[in-house]
Amino acid sequence: MSKENLSGYYSFVSQENMDEYLKALDINIALRKIVCLLHPDKEIIQNGNHMIIKTLTTFRNFNMDFELGKEFEEDLGPVDGRKCQTTVAWEGDELICVQKGEKQNRGWKHWIVGDLLHLEMTVEGAVAKQVFRKVK
Repeated sequence: MSKENLSGYYSFVSQENMDEYLKALDINIALRKIVCLLHPDKEIIQNGNHMIIKTLTTFRNFNMDFELGKEFEEDLGPVDGRKCQTTVAWEGDELICVQKGEKQNRGWKHWIVGDLLHLEMTVEGAVAKQVFRKVK
C-alpha cells in the first residue's frame, strides 16, 4: 500500500486532451462538447483497502466503489455504455486502474504532488490529463 491517503475533496483545476480521449471511446460529438465544458470535482474516501471515488458534475455524477487489488465488473454505462473487468491497485505512490474490455489500453492513474491530485486517463492511443486541488 502507498504512503499516500487520497481521502478528501478536490476541485477542478485543468484538463488537457479530453476531446481526443472521448473520441477514442467513440463518444458522439455533442456529448464530447458537453463533457469538455464540465469542471468536475472529485471526492475520494479511502478506508484501508476499500475506496470510493466520486466524480461530481452539474451534468452527471459517477461513483466507483471497490476493494484495492480485487477485480470487479465496472458498469461504465454513464460514460460510454460499456462494461469492463476492472482492477485498481497501488504501484508505488500511484493508484493504477486497469479496465479490460473491448477498448485496448484502457485505464487511469491518480497521484498526488503537494495539494494537487493528478489524473491521467488512457484508452488505445489517447491520453487525457486532469488536475484537481485539495480543498478539504
